[in-house]
Amino acid sequence: MIGVSERAAKANPTLSAWLESAGLACAIFAAEDGWAAGLAVFAAGEEKCAAPYDLIVDFGPAPALTRATETAPARLCYGPADVEFGNALAAELLRPAMHPAAGDPASAALLDYARRIAASDASVLLLGETGTGKEGLARYIHGRSARAKGPFTAVNCAALPETMLEAILFGHRKGSFTGAGGDGEGLFRAADGGTLLLDEIAEIPLPLQAKLLRALQEREILPIGAVRPEPVDLRVIASANRDLAAEVAAGRFRSDLYWRLNVMPVTLVPLRARPRDVPAIAAALLLRHCPPAMALPFPTADALGWLAAHDWPGNCRELENVIQRAMLLRAGERIEAGDLVIDGAPTMPASASPAPAIALPRSLTEAARDAESHVIRAALDEAGGHRLRAAKRLGISERTLRYRLAEMRAVAA
Repeated sequence: MIGVSERAAKANPTLSAWLESAGLACAIFAAEDGWAAGLAVFAAGEEKCAAPYDLIVDFGPAPALTRATETAPARLCYGPADVEFGNALAAELLRPAMHPAAGDPASAALLDYARRIAASDASVLLLGETGTGKEGLARYIHGRSARAKGPFTAVNCAALPETMLEAILFGHRKGSFTGAGGDGEGLFRAADGGTLLLDEIAEIPLPLQAKLLRALQEREILPIGAVRPEPVDLRVIASANRDLAAEVAAGRFRSDLYWRLNVMPVTLVPLRARPRDVPAIAAALLLRHCPPAMALPFPTADALGWLAAHDWPGNCRELENVIQRAMLLRAGERIEAGDLVIDGAPTMPASASPAPAIALPRSLTEAARDAESHVIRAALDEAGGHRLRAAKRLGISERTLRYRLAEMRAVAA
């Protein structure tokens, strides 16, 4: 529960509503009575009531952020012209570390649903486009569960060679195959007592799906070269950016494994369908990438308008790229609409100035890689995210496409 002092609530009546829409429950309190239920927001002039972990909000004309120290709380200043981003930034400064950034009521409802899922130990299946925040939601579920003190282990099934996937998941015994000079623990045992995220679960080959099904059903694994199964105690969360039901119908995914994973299905909608998340995620990214010694560059209302107008085919990863570019390319203290460079951006709002055409220095290798990435993304969009159809469109095998996508993710990381 976030406390908002009466003075702070009166100075900005929209702040409490934004915190609620971000999934942060809040209550109004009298500053002189104190707030003992957690973090609190105080207005300028109430500093003596605040603890170092609280937030002082000064509603003035010049936007600025002074970060917290061991002895003083963070201080955030913004006025009516910057109220949307200011509220989003306030929510980010108050948000628990494991709580995903959110500003859209639909996202807050999804987080509440995930919180209730976390109370059980059921398998979870996260579905959604690449970059919609599936791993972040998986970490949130783990952090709110009884397994929070255990390990959270994530593996991208598409990024691992098929020949090694079984050993990586289930482990192996010394000498069980060429190069196995010692025992290998495997990710199932590494996640024992905690949570294992199997990202891009649709990429696991059919023969290995049967062994995965047994591990989920029996709660035991058989490492390569072992003769006795070993018990494991963990929760499995799987994620996919493809329609797994369609993959089952096409014979590329086992129906029994699908139903074993699909106990608690969660669908994450793309960023374009939750526009109020854009300022929240932008605030989180600016806090992440802005060095503590540097003044945080606030985006103008025009810049936020342009960000809201974009359809974000790359979702949160694309937004992160745009924010990082803007931080580097901005000409002034703030991020203006003209500082934003977005691939395939729509027409900007009438109040915004056009972005300059900037020729970024790059090598021929980088240019070729960017061109290839653009063609692959276009083919996937045309195929509705279906990798096999996209691979045929590109004239390559599905396996080659998986490796290309893994390389793209590694470059973007």
